[in-house]
Amino acid sequence: MASLPYLSSSSLARPALPHSSAFKGNPAVLGARPTEFRFPSLKSKIQARPWPLSVVIRAASSAATDVAGAPSPSVRFRLDNLGPQPGSKKKAKRKGRGISAGQGASCGFGMRGQKSRSGPGVRKGFEGGQMPLYRRIPKLRGIAGGMHAGLPKYVPVNLKDIEAAGFRDGDEVSLETLKKKGLINPSGRERKLPLKILGDGELKVKLNFKARAFSEAAKQKLEAAGCSIEVLPGRRKWVKPSVAKNLARAEEYFAKKRAAAAAEEGATS
Repeated sequence: MASLPYLSSSSLARPALPHSSAFKGNPAVLGARPTEFRFPSLKSKIQARPWPLSVVIRAASSAATDVAGAPSPSVRFRLDNLGPQPGSKKKAKRKGRGISAGQGASCGFGMRGQKSRSGPGVRKGFEGGQMPLYRRIPKLRGIAGGMHAGLPKYVPVNLKDIEAAGFRDGDEVSLETLKKKGLINPSGRERKLPLKILGDGELKVKLNFKARAFSEAAKQKLEAAGCSIEVLPGRRKWVKPSVAKNLARAEEYFAKKRAAAAAEEGATS
């Protein structure tokens, strides 16, 4: 009879592992143990800076009072005591969130009507279809009503102001010379306006005037004083090339007629 291999009790209780392990220590040390690594806290980071954050707020606030109620002399500015000032933040009303929101069932919008519905509502100034107030009141004329007809078109200067400015005989009176004398100081929109001479006052010196427009009284007084008048051309309005051609032909035609009439008058006289 063939002999059976010898099997010990230890070999029966502990079957052989398919893969051998290189661990030779005590298996009890492999249990759960608390780790020694700790994440650095924000406070330690702030304290480890080369420039420590040490802002001191000296204010008598509710957070700066001790147990007895007296305000402490200084409070250190830290991340754990940051917050808005008391009363600066107010919780918004939650409209349309039921009775428990504290606004009642209709939330202050009433029971019925267009203003109680959801959506944009009505525009400003709307009065239900009747003539609104901004259309019932009368319109104002000129610049008060926003019309361009009331805006000034010239920078006016009277003859009495030119006389008081100290001009001498033969001097030129224009927009630039009046600015140098300090007689006018246009600003804003008036800087682009031309000059107009008005006839209030008298002029005793002979001057050379260059302006866009002259009043009738100013023309008479300047001609009587022996002053020279030069009307500066204005900015022409843009027209179509065909219209400009017709205007040039008409101007040439009437110029010839005026010349012929002047020659006829000279021949008869």
